[in-house]
Amino acid sequence: MANQPGRRRFGNVRQRASGRWQARYIGPDGLERTAPHTFATERQAQKWLTLIESDIIKGEWAPPEAGEIVLADYGVRWISERKLAPRTRQGYEYLFALHVRPHLGQLTLAAIKPATIRAWRKTLLDRGCPEPQAVKAYTLLRAILNTAVKEDEIIRQNPCRIKGYDRYHTPERPTATIPQVFALADAMPARFSALVIVGAFSSLRWGELAELRRKDVDLETGIVRVSRKLAILVGRVEVGPPKSASGVRVVALPEVAVEALRRHMGPGGYVNQGPDSLIFTGAKGAHLRGSTFGPAVKWRTTVVEVGLPEGFHFHDLRHTGNTLAASSGASTRELMTRMGHATMRAALIYQHATSERDREIADRMNRRITKPTAKQASDEEGEPDGPARATPAT
Repeated sequence: MANQPGRRRFGNVRQRASGRWQARYIGPDGLERTAPHTFATERQAQKWLTLIESDIIKGEWAPPEAGEIVLADYGVRWISERKLAPRTRQGYEYLFALHVRPHLGQLTLAAIKPATIRAWRKTLLDRGCPEPQAVKAYTLLRAILNTAVKEDEIIRQNPCRIKGYDRYHTPERPTATIPQVFALADAMPARFSALVIVGAFSSLRWGELAELRRKDVDLETGIVRVSRKLAILVGRVEVGPPKSASGVRVVALPEVAVEALRRHMGPGGYVNQGPDSLIFTGAKGAHLRGSTFGPAVKWRTTVVEVGLPEGFHFHDLRHTGNTLAASSGASTRELMTRMGHATMRAALIYQHATSERDREIADRMNRRITKPTAKQASDEEGEPDGPARATPAT
């Protein structure tokens, strides 16, 4: 006989003609569900409903179909269906194949619990996976399972909810002093001297510099227009828009960077005359790649020779320029616009409003940038390295 009104606050049981008992309940998704099998006694059916109710209260309930979907299949499909930049897609495929699938891929989505995640992360770190990679793998898995919760409604709660697993300590990257920037530029082969100056004082990323073309540079007004970037993928290079709408921007250059470009692009320089000619290229005129640029200029040894710390990256030049721009009076929003880091809405609102201010920032930067004389450079050698320092113009 079916349970009487008021006897249970969750689900119901009834006796079938066979004498066995059937249990039913309304799930959190609003659908009525029946136990996958019948029970010999009413007490067994009631106990099964109690366990289901407990899972719902704890947020651990999942629809039965979740037990049929394994993470390996769901994760691969998730990556293939998302709208991602090519380089991002390759990065996700790499992380999933190397750090997620071998350890968790055989599990169903419903079987993955917070304890599973803790054990997985410990395994990664114990086997020598760098913490930044473990964090990236965790963040990817969390995004995949968020879709399973919020969009596909396969599981009720994301097991990737462990405090602190989505971050790691990143040491502050070094910055160069202004004399060190010029020393590094002078130490480069002549065709790459301007690359160092512009890289340090424009706030452009490597991929944006590598795809900069003659038509993007206005030497009269001292601006560069950023609308594309170069992405290095496995086996190929790809030119596309910046990572976000905020990456499309106009950047004012300090006069010292304009002069470096004027020499680099002028007669006897390194840029062909066509509007689509790349500004910075290798000796054969192709796109610059970090993997070949570093060895070609002996980057690792050269940075040390000019007094920069071992491990100083080309990207640290951008950090140097951003630090200088901030110390020249740029507000947070102006700096984010210059760097291409604002959201789409903020970029649309502030990019037009700060175009004149960006020129003012560049001019103030230029007043603080003075190439040191031989004597000044000699005097600097005995001083400790620090953040970007200004040498006031006379």
